[in-house]
Amino acid sequence: MALNFNPLLSFTFLQKGNHNHGHPKFSMSRKVENTKNTHKQQVLHSMPPHKIEIFKSLESWVEENVLIHLKLVEKCWQPQDFLPHPACDGFHFRVEEMQKRAKEIPDDYFVVLVGDMITEEALPTSQTMMNITDGVRDETAASSSSWATWTRGWTAEENRRGDLLNKYLYLSGRVDMKEIEKTIQYLIGAGMVR
Repeated sequence: MALNFNPLLSFTFLQKGNHNHGHPKFSMSRKVENTKNTHKQQVLHSMPPHKIEIFKSLESWVEENVLIHLKLVEKCWQPQDFLPHPACDGFHFRVEEMQKRAKEIPDDYFVVLVGDMITEEALPTSQTMMNITDGVRDETAASSSSWATWTRGWTAEENRRGDLLNKYLYLSGRVDMKEIEKTIQYLIGAGMVR
């Protein structure tokens, strides 16, 4: 099965062959096009001035209606809340139990989990894109504007999901994490295609 999310990347998940601990069930491979001889024109503005004004006019609305949904870190769940704690007695037993349960999960579910995790792990690209978008631009990466505050809060929220998926997939023993990690590096390195 191959899923094409980006013209620069091709994901191949189902790997045939021995499925023991030394050979995970899934693998990911990449296809990168040669872009050395291509020239892209730099985009100076992401939208026309009248659209920028719309975003600027919504600044106070975002502060009053969107930022209220960002939770304090101490009130948020963390990935470790759902995983065996490595410092606790029985850690290895709990991981073995998790792996036994993971064996019962259909392959299609792991394809979805891997795809979602890759998306979450590419957050640096998404945040960079939002930080340079006119109307919500955050050139300092520390702006107090409501759009910038929301972008950073949203990124932190999504990062937790990626961390949980990454750790779960690793502990499940069902995927080839090195291939996934290489795919994530290729995806982030390729940047956003407009």
